[in-house]
Amino acid sequence: MQYRIEGTPLPVAICQLAPGETMITERGSMSWMTNNISMETTTNGGVGKAFGRMFSGESFFQNRYTAMGGVGEIAFASSFPGSIYAINIQPGRSVVVQKSAFLASEQSVELSIFFQRKFGAGLFGGEGFIMQRLSGQGIAFIEIDGYAMEYVLAPGQQMVIDTGYLAMMDDTVQMDIQTVKGVKNMLFGGEGLFNTVVTGPGKILLQTMPVSKVAGVLSPYMVTGK
Repeated sequence: MQYRIEGTPLPVAICQLAPGETMITERGSMSWMTNNISMETTTNGGVGKAFGRMFSGESFFQNRYTAMGGVGEIAFASSFPGSIYAINIQPGRSVVVQKSAFLASEQSVELSIFFQRKFGAGLFGGEGFIMQRLSGQGIAFIEIDGYAMEYVLAPGQQMVIDTGYLAMMDDTVQMDIQTVKGVKNMLFGGEGLFNTVVTGPGKILLQTMPVSKVAGVLSPYMVTGK
């Protein structure tokens, strides 16, 4: 599979598939494709895995797209202003991403549910108790809210992150929460009561425009009709 990512601030991943090559995606993620691409809707792994994907923010069914009789082209566009990030998944190197980040991947990549090791990290950390794990082998595309910033943390190195800004981490990275210190900071600092703390080793990916932040900024200007 060959691919290119084009466009900003609403990018698209355009993939060239060899004959017989297959990609998987969530329902509604395909934007356009050549007429020799065949689509099949499936649970992709059985009912158990399908329910796991539902809990992690994705749909029960997935779509499989296969190039038939020649090279085919298929495109997956972002649903929110930001970035599309391509991850090369390797055996023994799983990554964990925020809910609903998965866009599409080669069929050899497996999407499954990931539970936070510490309940408090999921309950208060802003990234959610349930996230998504990508494992197996192949290229996977994820959606990033805004611009993507990449850091590689050394063993024991930490990064303190405001709620919602963590988009992806290697599964070797530990995640926990930290209470904002100082009563005045908590009440008047405008940063909330908790921060997410990640500890290396491993790569993390931060996003500059979480959907939750955008919704908070826009909410005072939203007028509800009666």
